[in-house]
Amino acid sequence: MDHTDTNQQRRKLTKTLKPSWVFAIALGSSVGWGAFILPGDWIGQSGPLGAIIGLLIGAIVMMVIASSYGVMIKKFPVSGGGFTYAFIGAGKIWAFICGWFLSLGYISIVALNASAFSLLLKFLAPGFMKQFYLYSVAGWDVYLPEVIISSIIILLFALINSTGTSISGRIQFYFSVLLVAGVVLLGAFTFGVTESPFENMKPLFSGNQTILTSILVILAIAPWAYVGFDNVPQAAEEFNFSPRKATMLIVASLFTSFLIYAVMIGLTAWTFPTGTNVGDGSLWLTGEVVNSALGFGGLIVMAVAIMMGIFTGLNGFYMSSSRLLFSMARARALPDMFRTISKKSQTPVWGIWFVTLITLPTPWFGRQALSWIVDMSSTGVSVAYLFTCLAAYKVLAWGAEEANREIAPVKKALALIGMIASAAFLLLLLIPMSPASLTTPSYVLLICWGVLGGIFYSVIRKRYNSLTQEETEYYMLGKTIESEVDTTLEVETERPKRKTTETPGTGLPT
Repeated sequence: MDHTDTNQQRRKLTKTLKPSWVFAIALGSSVGWGAFILPGDWIGQSGPLGAIIGLLIGAIVMMVIASSYGVMIKKFPVSGGGFTYAFIGAGKIWAFICGWFLSLGYISIVALNASAFSLLLKFLAPGFMKQFYLYSVAGWDVYLPEVIISSIIILLFALINSTGTSISGRIQFYFSVLLVAGVVLLGAFTFGVTESPFENMKPLFSGNQTILTSILVILAIAPWAYVGFDNVPQAAEEFNFSPRKATMLIVASLFTSFLIYAVMIGLTAWTFPTGTNVGDGSLWLTGEVVNSALGFGGLIVMAVAIMMGIFTGLNGFYMSSSRLLFSMARARALPDMFRTISKKSQTPVWGIWFVTLITLPTPWFGRQALSWIVDMSSTGVSVAYLFTCLAAYKVLAWGAEEANREIAPVKKALALIGMIASAAFLLLLLIPMSPASLTTPSYVLLICWGVLGGIFYSVIRKRYNSLTQEETEYYMLGKTIESEVDTTLEVETERPKRKTTETPGTGLPT
């Protein structure tokens, strides 16, 4: 193989992301519109305290899984996330499967956030948004203004991400600051204007079920409430700081995300006594509470906070989806165009605009049909959790007798717990009658996407598997054999050829 051929060069992303930006990527991607729209539903299902405890336990479980992400980012600070870690943990076929479903998950969340912005405008300006009726899909009425506005939002964030990681990272940080500030203001003012906030929260748990059931109902959806912290490993190749900080940043973002959820549940419950008729009886209880307690000014603060939650989700998942596609193409699992890096902005431009082209038609489908895709793609996120924990378990050691691996029994134990938790999340999704089971349309879409993936794999299988283990490790992990490659180079043009030995149990060169 001629390593001077540009087709065999391993392209690398530049290191521009600051720690505060990475924290904002994790936080903003984890907290979306659901933190503001869904507290009323959660209180109805589990009571305010039941919902808060369920989300707290969920955050702790996510922190356990985040420990494994931190281990893998530290050892392999490259883009790819679950796709890369599935290769380390289980090989190339499982890596493709994980990457296939994870890419759909990331891309569909971009589309869902764009439609969420139109949903917010429907609440704030229903007269304008409900003009020019087009048709209905699965009971959802589609209007021309929501299609146009969602499409503009998708294009806007494509442009932002195309201009460079430093710009999108800085914007993510500013958006996250506004998001947190809005939640703090809403929580403080509603608590301040209420005479008996804790008394108003009663009953703390749903009276129709046991306390344990109330907690488990919310715990079942917690992994998807926090989905987005796994965007951090997709950006690992672009850290301008030590990858060792990744675990701390992810854990801090998860804890902050929990506090935001808790405050929004709290203010929905503590502002007015239980049973009080609030607002006009529409479905958005939290919006009604804020509007009744704080008036138009409070609603404006709420609207800004929601917009920041939507924008940070859009920006974060645009970044992660394009980096995942870039990593898959670098491993020859996707066409070469996806590993093209813009000379000017140093971003994977083809990945960014591919995500744009895929998501632009989605506003025409209606939000209900889009939610089926997002629910189905949650399986891809759970599979990524599972393989990340498996990979961390394999590269860590219980004790000194396991040579050439990091001795970290606590982290290894956390990886084992993370595997069990991830498997449980998958079962909750796939087993009918579970609290978080997929709907019938989502099951059908899951099967269809799996069949489509099988067809696509059969087309690229020969090319994907033509790389040797050594070559795959080079392209996916940046593994060098004779010596470290200068990390300041934009492109590594030659791979060392010396034969390697393998670390026991990992299949990776020492």
